Amino acid sequence: MVLADCCVSLLLNRTMPKKGGKHAEVGMEVQSKRAKREAACLPSVMDFESPDSLFASLISPIKPEVFFKEYWEEKPLLVQRNDPLLAAYYQSLFQLSDLKELCSQGLYYGRDINICRCVNGKKKVLNKEGKVNYAQLKKDFDQKKATVQFHQPQRFKEELWKIQEKLECYFGSLVGSNVYITPQGSQGLPPHYDDVEVFILQLEGEKHWRLYKPTVPLAREYNVESEDRIGNPTHEFILKPGDLLYFPRGTIHQADTPPGISHSTHVTISTYQNNSWGDFLLDAIPGLVFSTAKEDVALRTSIPRKLLMQVDIADSTKKLSSILRMLADRLENTGELRSSDMRKDFIMNRLPPCLGCDSDSLTPGGKLPKLDSKIRLQFRDHAVITVEPDQEDSDEIRKEMVYVYHSLKNRRETHMMGMDGNDTGSEDGAQQTPHGLRFPLSYLDALKQIWSGSTVSVKELKLTSAEEKENLALALWTECLIEVF
Repeated sequence: MVLADCCVSLLLNRTMPKKGGKHAEVGMEVQSKRAKREAACLPSVMDFESPDSLFASLISPIKPEVFFKEYWEEKPLLVQRNDPLLAAYYQSLFQLSDLKELCSQGLYYGRDINICRCVNGKKKVLNKEGKVNYAQLKKDFDQKKATVQFHQPQRFKEELWKIQEKLECYFGSLVGSNVYITPQGSQGLPPHYDDVEVFILQLEGEKHWRLYKPTVPLAREYNVESEDRIGNPTHEFILKPGDLLYFPRGTIHQADTPPGISHSTHVTISTYQNNSWGDFLLDAIPGLVFSTAKEDVALRTSIPRKLLMQVDIADSTKKLSSILRMLADRLENTGELRSSDMRKDFIMNRLPPCLGCDSDSLTPGGKLPKLDSKIRLQFRDHAVITVEPDQEDSDEIRKEMVYVYHSLKNRRETHMMGMDGNDTGSEDGAQQTPHGLRFPLSYLDALKQIWSGSTVSVKELKLTSAEEKENLALALWTECLIEVF
């Protein structure tokens, strides 16, 4: 294994001088003894053996357990590396030279590319209409010193697909990306903060960064901040190819390409948008209230007359508080808090597995499952089980069913593109419904057996008949969710 000469700067909340100092040195803690010991384990490239190994190699030499204890949602982390192999690998993710070929594939302003520049603390968008013309793009880049912002490059670059698919497995949350290419002596975006956890990979050239104390910690939305409001930077440094920067959502930041550097290219990999406890409760509490109301008459009694018309409902808060405490007690005793919409949204919109070929060609392999077959779940990170009211039952009172949703048939081309995944706005845009299977509630225990991850015999599945056992195995095999031995 090639050992890398690596320096990890542990970013602390230390005030730095204004722009103009020694950006790469001022205010940065000297490499720690622990980082020195861990540097010997730095791989030369990303490790794609598993989601865990990929993330570990991404932030190496920092260990994941250290990262989540000390940095995640807490403070920035800068990993400055001096590894030619890693720098070369980062450059393979995206380069300025990639733009010409990609423009020939039919890119559109707004959807695929933004042209912008920071002017007097504000973002100025220089987009044209319709398809992107490479000659015009290069002219804006060279003459107007405009930044090229490329949306979701994992749709076109397989290496980014590989990285982001593994990271979605690792985080259990959508992972998007944007590439920023900025000419020398220019800045694309004003100081701002985002609603996502951010990992910056420097691909080409150099970028001068300034970070500031959050005005809204762990922010839930994007916002531009004025220079007179944010004060002095807490951190200031230069990113070079192979370097990595992480900062939590809400961290105010701005970056520019220094004079004398032809251009800078970096990719911003982001995750954990709308993935907080608040979001989870908004998703799960309605189901808890619905199921509890079936059993507890307290939730079925009427609210006071004219409550909806009152400005001051202080008299009713005591009753509402007691109901919330009762729900909390029920949750603690049963341990049941089902999240359906967030799970479905993630599975429906995430990347399909990166198999080295078009995932649309994924077909069931091996022999058909029989009663005496042994089976094992595959693509575990790409499938979820939920219990929901029957979506195909039009009766007012719907029985609960088990749904298995998966992302094996998702389209990489529409990943993170929302409802505008296709310029025609047709059904070829973002997926509207998840792919999956529907089973009676009695199949839940058998599905949990399979989801345990171990090999199980079809005849040992917790179902009442041999026919049900074979039908379950066949349904999962048809969707490529199990392998047969």
